[in-house]
Amino acid sequence: METTTQLRFDRLMEIMRKLRAPGGCPWDAEQTHTSLKRYLIEEAYEVIEAIDNGDTALLKEELGDLLLQPVFHAAIAEENGAFTMDEVLDAINDKLVRRHPHVFGEEVIESSEAQVANWEKIKKQEKGVERKSALSGIPPELPALMKAQKITEKAARVGFDWEHTDQVYAKVMEELHEFEEAMLSGDQQEMEAELGDLLFAIVNLGRFVSVDPEEALRKTIARFTKRFGHVEESLHAQGKAMQNSTLEEMDVLWEEAKRLEKD
Repeated sequence: METTTQLRFDRLMEIMRKLRAPGGCPWDAEQTHTSLKRYLIEEAYEVIEAIDNGDTALLKEELGDLLLQPVFHAAIAEENGAFTMDEVLDAINDKLVRRHPHVFGEEVIESSEAQVANWEKIKKQEKGVERKSALSGIPPELPALMKAQKITEKAARVGFDWEHTDQVYAKVMEELHEFEEAMLSGDQQEMEAELGDLLFAIVNLGRFVSVDPEEALRKTIARFTKRFGHVEESLHAQGKAMQNSTLEEMDVLWEEAKRLEKD
């Protein structure tokens, strides 16, 4: 007997099939796996925004929008005879059971680090083909900071890593000095290369101190945007525009915005 959750999911699949069918929605019917890529990414980031804002009502809505994306892709694949949503669900269910033998089997794993290592070992066994590089398997479309973190994590798993945090910090300072030299030289290509090296070293430092660089930068951008908005609104209330205000005036309001965050 189907549960209410199953019935709701079946209804969602039927709605999508009807939208794609003749007489349905022209826009939905035109979509392909490729055309939907941007929406998958957008919906994922909207879920993150709802989480960051602590808005559970919005999170519920955005999770629904995100859920629609795999349903959409599965409907397209079903029409093309590639696979069905049932096969998608079977695949992920089976994978989770296989890769958690300490939960669904007799294996004993006592830490999250050991589980990550075991996950990778099982994953390698499943693929059946030895990858050309320890860095293989990272999606090229990942944002640069996230991709850098994934690369350093994979390199660390095979022993290519520093031993102590102070070594990574020293590397950051070394790269900062090299970027300064590149700036003084005025060589644009050298500046680009050294800035990249500096960012990469900072990503490594974040990994060592358990700070996600992508998350850290997103939160910094959010703080900057909020403080900037306070400066704009405060100047507007005074009948001024930012273009006609001094940096000193704006800096006072910026510091005021920082104080308000702590209240």
